[in-house]
Formats: sequence, C-alpha cells, structure tokens
Amino acid sequence: MEDNQIASLMDHNGTLDPACDTRECPVKQRCQEQREALPREPHCVICGRYGEYICDQTDEDICSIECKTILLARHENTQNTRLNPAPLVKIPTNDECFYVKGNNKTDLGGLTSIQIESLRSKIELCIKGTSVPAPVLSFSSCYLPEKLEKNLESAGYVIPTPVQMQAIPAALERRNLLVSADTGSGKTASFLVPVISYCSSIRLRHASGQKNPLAVVLSPTRELCIQVEEQAKLLGKGLPFKTALVVGGDPLAGQIYRIQNGVELIVATPGRLIDLLTKHDIELSEVSILVVDEVDCMLQNGFRDQVMQIFQALSQPQALMFSATVSKEVERMASSMADDLIFISVGKPNRPSNSVKHIVIWVESKKKKQKLFEILMSKQHYNPPVVVFVGSRLGADVLSEAIFTATGIKALSIHGEKTMKDRREILRQFLTGEISIIVSTGVLGRGIDLLKVQQVIIFDMPNSMEEFIHQVGRASRMGEEGTAITFVNDEDKKLFRELVQNLKSVGAAIPKELANSKYLSAYGFSQPRKRRKYGS
Repeated sequence: MEDNQIASLMDHNGTLDPACDTRECPVKQRCQEQREALPREPHCVICGRYGEYICDQTDEDICSIECKTILLARHENTQNTRLNPAPLVKIPTNDECFYVKGNNKTDLGGLTSIQIESLRSKIELCIKGTSVPAPVLSFSSCYLPEKLEKNLESAGYVIPTPVQMQAIPAALERRNLLVSADTGSGKTASFLVPVISYCSSIRLRHASGQKNPLAVVLSPTRELCIQVEEQAKLLGKGLPFKTALVVGGDPLAGQIYRIQNGVELIVATPGRLIDLLTKHDIELSEVSILVVDEVDCMLQNGFRDQVMQIFQALSQPQALMFSATVSKEVERMASSMADDLIFISVGKPNRPSNSVKHIVIWVESKKKKQKLFEILMSKQHYNPPVVVFVGSRLGADVLSEAIFTATGIKALSIHGEKTMKDRREILRQFLTGEISIIVSTGVLGRGIDLLKVQQVIIFDMPNSMEEFIHQVGRASRMGEEGTAITFVNDEDKKLFRELVQNLKSVGAAIPKELANSKYLSAYGFSQPRKRRKYGS
C-alpha cells in the first residue's frame, strides 16, 4: 500500500495506532474486510460498516480504501456533473448460499470473545449452550438471499432486534433453539428468516420434481397462524417459497389441494394438522425444520400430546421453539426433544415488559364494570385502541354490549366460538380504526401483532402469571411504550405472590389492599415486620 494512502486514512484519534505495524494490521482495502459497527460506533458513509477511518479530504467516516475511492468519486461527480451520487456498494450475495460462517476469530469480524460477551450484556442477551454462534449486527452479515434482504428492508426491518441478532445466525447454522423474549420483540421474524432462507436455498438447488413441504410452523390459535403465514408470504415474496395455512374454520379440501400442488412451509394448529395427516396422504418426510411458537402453551396445555405426535412423525428435524415465557419444566421438555439445544433469553425472562406502564387497581367484582366505564369516559386515562381481556366467552359478549350502552363507544367481542370469518372481520375493523375497543378472551393474548394497541385492560385476571405476562405485553410492540391497567381483588388470591413479585421487578405501584392482603402470607409471601426498639 502507498504511504500516502495510509496517511490519508487516519483513525478517530487522528493517527494510526503506533503499536499496529501496517504489515500486521494493514489498512483495510475492501469493505468486506471490515466488521459491522457496534451501537454508537461511527458508520461508514458508503456501506454502513464500522467507520474505522476518517477520509482526509472530506472528514467523513469510512471503513476501507475501497469506500474512500467511491466517496471521492461521488464528490467529484457531484461537483462536476451535478448528478446523483453513485448507489451504495452492495456486497455480492448468492441466492443459493443461505449462511457462510466467517473465517475470522469470530463471526463479528475481529471482535474478541470478551467483546462479544460485552455486547450480549448490553442488549440483555443471555445464552446457554455449546459453540454458540456470535450475534450479528445487520441482516447482511447473515448472507441471506438478496431478495430476502430486500423484502426485510421493504417490510421495515432496518436492523435486527436483540433476539434476532442471536437467534437468526444460530438457526442458520442448523442449531436447535429454545428462545425466550418479550412480546413484540421480533420473535416471528427470528424463525421465519432462517426458514425462508433454508427453503429457498433448497429449491434453487433442486428446482425440479415433487415439491413436498420442507418446514412446519405450529401455533396454538388460528389467528396466530394466519398472522405468521401472512408475514412469511411478505418476507418470501419473489423467492421459490410458497406456504399453506392449515387451520380450522376454512375448508380442508382447499388446504389439501394447496399442499399437493407444492409448498415449502406449512403453518398449522396441531389438531388440524393431525386431522389432515390421518385422513389424507400428505408427505412430510422432507420436513427439516419444525417451529413451535408459543412453546410454553404448546408443551404444557392440551397441545402437548399433539405436538409430540407431530414431532415424532418427522425425521429428526431442526427444532426452533419460541415464547415470551419459558418455565423450567418447558426447558426440560424442550431439552428432551432436541439434542445440543441452545437456550436464548432476551431481557428479564418470565417478567412483564419494561416498556409497559403497569397500573393495578383494587376493585371488587361487582364494581368492575363501573370502574371500566369511568376509565373509558376519562380523557386522561382512555387511550385507544384498547384490548380488554376477560375470563369467559359469555363475559366478552356481555361486556362489549355493556360498554356501548354505557359509554356510546362501539366495542366488539372476539373469542373461540366465533367463526373464522367473523374473527377476521372483527380484527380488520379493529386494526383499521373502525372500532376502538375489542373485548377478548385469551385468544388475543399471544402472538397476535396488534401494532396500534397502546392500552390493555385486564378486566379478569387470567389463571396463570404466564398468561398475564402475555396479555399485558399486547400494550407494547418492538419496545414502544404502552399502558396496562389490571383489576384485582381477593378472587385472584392464588396469583398474589407472583403478581407482587412481577410488579416490583418493573417498579410498579402496588395497591395497599394487595400489599396488606392476608393471602400473601398464606401463599408464602408476607411483608417484613418492623423491628421493635429496645427500651420502649
């Protein structure tokens, strides 16, 4: 390298490191040689990688000789011809290559293991497992198909969220994962990106022949399956990637026809998929990835036997399991399903989101409706659109009608007894702003992407703290702030201990009736006694 080239690429201290001989640490020639930028580090104005150097002629951050040359050419073109700047340099990618492991010390291009652990600590990322791949700081670092990268950009995915930073590279290396992250943290894309990358890669290499499914996503509800499939279609657009939705409420014949005509991904509820497999000849021998969404619900509730039946029917698939809450029991069952499991946890596991402001109100059952009406009529406290969670289907229908009668605000109910067509229409009206209040059972408590919701009201406490965490999480999406108002009384006494612990963990105020409740000590949680002063 010429001496003047080295002199013109100074680091951010104004000089090259004197301890770094240019033969050992040469100035990087090409942008591919440079690592991705960490948060708050300078970015190259050309390619966005780590801006290790400052161009001596423009005082702008650049990562390499290559990007300096492009930068100076842009300035020359602007001054001489007034043309638009040249397009950003794109690292060439191959659609058939879905992941390439780096040759550097780590996959973060030169960062030491200590620096990687520091990064994980900063983004509250905890891992358990052996040989865990380093997190990535951009989607381009994953060497995804070029079209998938463009689809991510078009869908608004600018940089990966913390869970995506770790889960995507690990999944692309075909590792089994158990992932716990807050509601609205980007878990769906964390498993769809590697699924789409893998499936499209296989199809590009083997374009001819029968196209049997290559991956299966299992989710507990029809609404969640619909949302996952729509997101998969969005991210897989323009790639050899087709999906089939297998859920109740839609004709089975149409679902079978679509699969038989060739798909890469099946998104299904467990019961419906088993029904399809037992009655029809559907080939799943080529399925290499099984995703279990809301895994805590799927392995603990009535779905467990169905999930295990599907898992055992597959030939040792890669298992990707996700939820906002993962108990020790679920962790144990997941470990028995998949060898060499990586456990990824983002934020505070099994705790309410810090992005949600929690307001807990002690109110007796007979006065709940009146308290709800007061909130909905208050300009200070009503912040639509709102989801109100109740404990029963009948309660949802009755309360939605009562809200309209008492306040004049149109509200609709949604629960499992409504037809698929009705549920889709209600969600459409809610998401488009035609109605501002939905009264729901737990059907909307998990996974459903309610982008505009800023307020959740827990009218009836759910039966478990896991469900409570999922429900209050509906008020926050991708870290945006929201509010959760919770009604409690002695009928919820079995959850008092966990509720108080969770409220304290996020700094929420605890009503005096709850703090002084006799049921806290009855369930092993009591307030500390004041020490007596000697001599009094």
